[in-house]
Order: sequence, then C-alpha cells, then structure tokens
Amino acid sequence: MLDIAEELNRWVEQGRDFAVATVVAVGGSAPRQPGAALAVDSEGTAIGSVSGGCVEGAVYDLCTQALEDGKTVVERFGYSDEDAFAVGLTCGGIIDILVTPVRGGVFPAALTAASTGEAAALTRIVAGPEDLMGRALLVRPDGSYEGKLGGHPELDRTAAGEARAMLDAGRTGTVEIGEDGSRCGQPLTLLVESSVPAPRMIVFGAIDFAAALVRVGKFLGYHVTVCDARPVFATPARFPEADEIVVEWPHRYLESTETDGRTVLCVLTHDAKFDVPLLQAALKLPVAYVGAMGSRRTHEDRNKRLREVGVTELELTRLRSPIGLDLGARTPEETALSIGAEIVANRRGGSGRSLTGAHTPIHHDGPREPAGRIGSVA
Repeated sequence: MLDIAEELNRWVEQGRDFAVATVVAVGGSAPRQPGAALAVDSEGTAIGSVSGGCVEGAVYDLCTQALEDGKTVVERFGYSDEDAFAVGLTCGGIIDILVTPVRGGVFPAALTAASTGEAAALTRIVAGPEDLMGRALLVRPDGSYEGKLGGHPELDRTAAGEARAMLDAGRTGTVEIGEDGSRCGQPLTLLVESSVPAPRMIVFGAIDFAAALVRVGKFLGYHVTVCDARPVFATPARFPEADEIVVEWPHRYLESTETDGRTVLCVLTHDAKFDVPLLQAALKLPVAYVGAMGSRRTHEDRNKRLREVGVTELELTRLRSPIGLDLGARTPEETALSIGAEIVANRRGGSGRSLTGAHTPIHHDGPREPAGRIGSVA
C-alpha cells in the first residue's frame, strides 16, 4: 500500500473513504511483488496496480464491495488453463490479494510517514483467524509502535520486533509468528511493508555522461548526488535534476558522507588522480554497487594502480569496470541506460542476458534490496 502513499495521503486529508487491495504473496511469474497496491475511493476513482492489468477489474470490484460491507478479505488469483480470458494471471503466476477498507487506525500515520520519506513499517495480519485479518501496527525504527493486532499481549511486541528487523534492512515481505506472540500456537502471517528513504546514487565526475546517468538514477528512484572537484563543471545548470551537487575531491567527500548497503557509486571521472584514492576507499565500504568508467586499457592500468596502494584482489572483484552492460551503447543516454541496467541486474540477481531463448526466470528474487522508497521481498 505504501507504494501509492502520496496520493492516498491526499485522500485522507480530503476525508475520502477508500479501500486498498495489497499483494501479500506471489508464486510463479507474478508481475508485482508483495506490497504493490490498488486503491479505490467511494467515488470509484482508482490508483495503483496489483498485477500490471491482468486482474485489475476483479480487484476493483473487490475494493468496491469492501467499501460497501466494511469487510476485509483475501482473494487468490491465478492462471486458468481452461479459459485464458477468465479472471486470472495469463503470465502463469499466482497472487494473493488482501482487500481492506481504510477508515482510521494507523493507516493515516503510515501514509504520512511513507509520503514524507520517514522510516516506518506497516505491519498487517494477512493470514490467520478471521477476526484478526487486516489488523495493523505502525512500527518505528526505535521499536515503538502504534495500533494493536489483538489477541495475546505478547503478539504486538513480537510483531513489532519482527517488523523492526525488516525495516532495518529496508525489506518488504511476510513473516510468520504464533497467535500468542511466540513461534508456537496457531500461526499468523504478517505482511511488513517497509518505508525507507530513497537509496543513494553518488555520481563522481561532472561530465555529459553523468547528466544522462542522473536522469536514469532519478527514474530508478535514487536520491542522486553529483560530486566533482571542479566548480566550473559541478553546477546546478549542468545537472538540474540532481538532488545534490558537491564540489569536493571525490575521495574526501566519500569519506565524509553517509552510505549504506543500498548505495550505488558510479565513478565516471576516468582520471587516475581522482579514481585511485576514490576507489581505494569505495571498495572497502559495504555498498551495493561500485562501477567505474573507462576503456579496457584504462581498467587494467587502474587496477594496477589500485594494487600498488594496497587494494586486495577480493576487493577488486567488487569493481564493475568497464561500467555497464554490453548494449553497444555510444551516446551518453545509451551509456547511462547500460549502467542503470547493470545496477538493476546486480540488485535483483539478473544475468543481463537477453530473455529471448533463455530458460531463466523473468522475475528474480534478488540477493539485495532494492531502490525506491518501498523495499521488496529479498
């Protein structure tokens, strides 16, 4: 639900009644991951998506029904071999949808947190006793929480602890606990939707390729910083879409700024006096991606220089260089696309190969969590 938080927050401010359908579980080649949502208000306005179009009509009707009767339901949709045009996923996947009327509770606070970039986790019961279905907690990074799941007094504390762990990792997904808050007893399935600030992309080198990469980074949901030691090039006029422009030696800026496991570092300077001290620092950080631009000759020379300053072979294996996937790119825009594609493949566990003729999954459960305000199942 938090993927459409900004619009839903406006609906709350306008006093609209609405129902939300949220993907809570997927199987096979499902087009959307847990947390994806579609909402319908009392006037019939719809926003969001749960399937990329396959079952939106049926889910719309479920939301309309939930607004009328006030009931929370879970519905499963899957492919129909007998009739491919029946309500179902023609891609062959299966999705479970939780449909909930939103009328107060912790939902407004969750929507406000997500729409303002505040870290918080919305935790809902999506499988268990009927009287508990859809009940929710809003969990903060410090472990405090709002709302009540009901039942045993330990349930809320246990659920909050599980949600906090997922929030710390920026993940959205499901977890099972017992109805009494332990690992025993009748199981409950919780959907935890983590709202976290956008991950960072730091682009080093204020060149024309960087301007195109800034646009791709923003499109992918990153908070994009451009850093260059040359003030004549690192200007808002050259990078109007960047969130931040820093005039500083790249390695000094990297040593002074905050990064985390979702941060991507793109080194486009291909100048040894900048690259070597920067990459020496970057390859020691637990970031998601480090890529460096340059020809294969530049790459070999740069690796030699990095070894000379003490960068280990294990650290060098983390370096994506030459940066990007082999798309045959020539223009700045094409090159930026190839870099963005490599970042996505790295994040999601993709191979980067053409899907035509391949027998690999289309949708990967990648090893890392992804960009954007809302995480997805890792």
